[in-house]
Amino acid sequence: MMAKHIESRLAFLKTELKITDAQLPLWNAFAQAMRDDASTMPAMPRPMMGMNKAATLPDKLAAHETILAARLESGRRSSLLYAALTADQKKTADEIMLGPMGMMM
Repeated sequence: MMAKHIESRLAFLKTELKITDAQLPLWNAFAQAMRDDASTMPAMPRPMMGMNKAATLPDKLAAHETILAARLESGRRSSLLYAALTADQKKTADEIMLGPMGMMM
């Protein structure tokens, strides 16, 4: 579902954050990372929902590790952009960029 709306979400964030020309290189890297995440997340294993009951504990743990590693990398890319924002932009980002349970929106 996220992949379906990623471009409108990115346009909203860019407008709300008032990204400047000087911030465009970091914005573009962030936006591409969000696109990549949106396209790869649906294919990731879902240990709680998609695995059958016969899956072993190591299988479930490996699936969790894959998901956590992807989320960590996404957070690191977001931090690079955040560091380049002005105080006003950071305030806006704090209000609009994290959703329930800390997930990027």
